[in-house]
Amino acid sequence: MKHILSIGLIILCFHTTVKAADTLKVCSFDVDATPPVGTALVYDKMTNSWDQSLRAKGIILTGAGKPIVLCAIDWIGIANEGYDEFRKAMAEAAGTTPDRVALHALHQHDAPVCDFGAEQWLKKEGMNPQGFEGTFAREVISRLKVAMTGALKNAQPVTHIGLGKAEVYKVASNRRILGDDKKVIASRTSATKDSGIRARPEGLIDPIVSLISFWNNNKPLAVLSYYATHPQSYYRTGVANPDIPGVARFFRQLSVPDALHLHFNGAGGNITVGKYNDGAKENRLLLAERLADGMLRAWQQTKKEKISAADVKWESLPVALPIKPSLDSLGKLLHRETSVFVANNASKQVFMERTKQGKKVDISCLKIGNARMVHLPGECFIEYQLAAKAMRPDLFVTVAAYGDYAPGYIGTAEAYNEGGYETGQASAVTAEAEKVLLKAMNQLLRK
Repeated sequence: MKHILSIGLIILCFHTTVKAADTLKVCSFDVDATPPVGTALVYDKMTNSWDQSLRAKGIILTGAGKPIVLCAIDWIGIANEGYDEFRKAMAEAAGTTPDRVALHALHQHDAPVCDFGAEQWLKKEGMNPQGFEGTFAREVISRLKVAMTGALKNAQPVTHIGLGKAEVYKVASNRRILGDDKKVIASRTSATKDSGIRARPEGLIDPIVSLISFWNNNKPLAVLSYYATHPQSYYRTGVANPDIPGVARFFRQLSVPDALHLHFNGAGGNITVGKYNDGAKENRLLLAERLADGMLRAWQQTKKEKISAADVKWESLPVALPIKPSLDSLGKLLHRETSVFVANNASKQVFMERTKQGKKVDISCLKIGNARMVHLPGECFIEYQLAAKAMRPDLFVTVAAYGDYAPGYIGTAEAYNEGGYETGQASAVTAEAEKVLLKAMNQLLRK
């Protein structure tokens, strides 16, 4: 009899363990990613911090295999070895592997940049590492590890996800203005002074802001928003700030205070706010309010669906992006060009070297119920985001770009024939990148 009872207890304990392991849970973390005054931002030395600090916000999902980490940081970009080190450290803290960590930058321009490979290359060449000097970035990595380890102790069950979307009015516009010959004749930058260029049609954009929220029954735990545009209203101020999406995110955090709000920048490489912004500083609030209004309406239209750990899947594909042959001469240019050129291109030098060594870039997708969250590198054009949504119109598809920042702009194949800044020196890849990305996205979304 005692023997039978013992077996019964063992079976009960085993059943309880398996059931607990299958419980989907989420926890959130939020650390200060604002560098101290005097630190080199991507383009300028930091002279002051704004009213809002820069943040590194994220969630950890547990219970569906190895933990999954999603993180958005208010920096212009993280590349190469810097991207590797961030993901490695975050994976260790979460008890998972780096390929299950999606790390994305907000990409506003009064902010730090991180690339430990570029830092090492510049020092090796006897050059000033400028904003690539990595002391503070390593401090943020340490902060993230501590925050994530602590967050896991407070993980809460996830019973539902919420899906909502709405149109954002008068924020995004297409950046590249084409002439009758289908060549770029003007660029509608983030702050466009020329009223004639501002008056041009809005162009091809994705006007939708998408929200994915995690719930424990009727309690919201985390809200993820996705919207595609270059996020800055004005910059080169020396004052670190999260700009338009940071302000909008703050408004929404105040409205739903119990849930951490993360914002992911979509495939906005060829999208800016230039049609609706002449650079007047007052426009930052105006544009942020418009984005927040879209977020509010998406929240109001959110529909919840019940989920469990069985509804969660993660897929990751390492891909080799084709590099431009012209990168072979980039090292010489870095020695004689301006500091801004170095800031914009040092990562491409390292990216070229890493690619030649066989290193690849991860494209990944988180699948939860009817939601699909696609994670892309670099400054992808809006066409990639629209293509991802078109691949699965039956599902709720979102896109986060600005993962590994190293490739720079990733245009469509056609865009490389149109000329313009984005597909010139600013892009480290060739037109063949389109085939690689579309194939990877299709493979991830068709499963």
